[in-house]
Amino acid sequence: MTAGGLMPAGRFPLPGQERLKVLIVTDAWRPQVNGVVTTLEMLGRELRALGHEVRYATPQGRFTLPLPTYPEIRLAFFPRKGLEKLIGEFAPDAVHIATEGTMGLSARAICLKHGIEFTTAFHTRFPDYVHARFPFVSANYVWGWERWFHRGAIATMARTPSMMRELQAHGFRNVRLWEGGVDVDHFRPIPDASLPYPKPVFLYVGRVAIEKNIEAFLCLDLPGTKVVVGPGPARGSLARKYPAAKFLGPKSGEELVRIYAASDVNVFPSLTDTFGLVMLEALACGTPVATFPHDVMKDVVGACPAAALDPDLGAACRRALTLSRTEARAFALTRSCHASTQQFLGNLVVEQPQEA
Repeated sequence: MTAGGLMPAGRFPLPGQERLKVLIVTDAWRPQVNGVVTTLEMLGRELRALGHEVRYATPQGRFTLPLPTYPEIRLAFFPRKGLEKLIGEFAPDAVHIATEGTMGLSARAICLKHGIEFTTAFHTRFPDYVHARFPFVSANYVWGWERWFHRGAIATMARTPSMMRELQAHGFRNVRLWEGGVDVDHFRPIPDASLPYPKPVFLYVGRVAIEKNIEAFLCLDLPGTKVVVGPGPARGSLARKYPAAKFLGPKSGEELVRIYAASDVNVFPSLTDTFGLVMLEALACGTPVATFPHDVMKDVVGACPAAALDPDLGAACRRALTLSRTEARAFALTRSCHASTQQFLGNLVVEQPQEA
């Protein structure tokens, strides 16, 4: 036993050869509604279905405070003692640190102190987000902090090949690919789904925040109705500026599936996302996608015959109206969450990183 009573995580056989105990540490959790939370919930369900034991370490049940402009995001304060107890009692075979907040920082410190191997994931482009909100803060400074945070992990998981290359270009080591998948049983076409708005319906799903580039969608001259689903600090100001658009707030579960299925096009204007899970959710519901030909978007839906990628987002939206809903669903079936989970498991067994 090491100091503090924690046993360093040992090497285990390749995933699939035994039942693993996996601890997922995340600052992003309910009541937040975003791609990170959805991905981690889906990962846990899939791991359990494969016979593995999963526990989450989240801000729930801890002393938390909301961020000033993000009331749905609550940071845990002083979580280290509770985390150390959880790790000692659960004795995980694998620790995955999903986010870089106070939970992630504490878990990282515990693992390094006790020689416990851990993996991380790069879900959010904080350098771009911070610079968008605080232009006086250099993105290079934030990239340096990100390198420090992920250093020491046996693998840092990137969501797309282009994101993997970008991280490597920024000096990240031990970067592994963990492509996202979608729950095609939950997200599905619903033939009688409808919305009480003039058609065609152009749908945005995601955080309503400046870094999501939503105004590139809202300012377009398009027929029908623009619908925005999701929480975020810019919701009030954008609703006042674009009164013709329908801002429905956060939606989840079957209600969200019906909204996807009832829409004609899912519009994804972000230039800063590391994956864009909502595009796969929409495609699984049979709804074509319109987006920019950004490297990450090309990785995710560039090969999809039901996705229109164009530097002119309006042109992409109009072309998406002509694309096949059947082909949208067929493409999503090739990107199921099952393959994503197997890729995640494979990333838990890698060679120990060597310091330069």
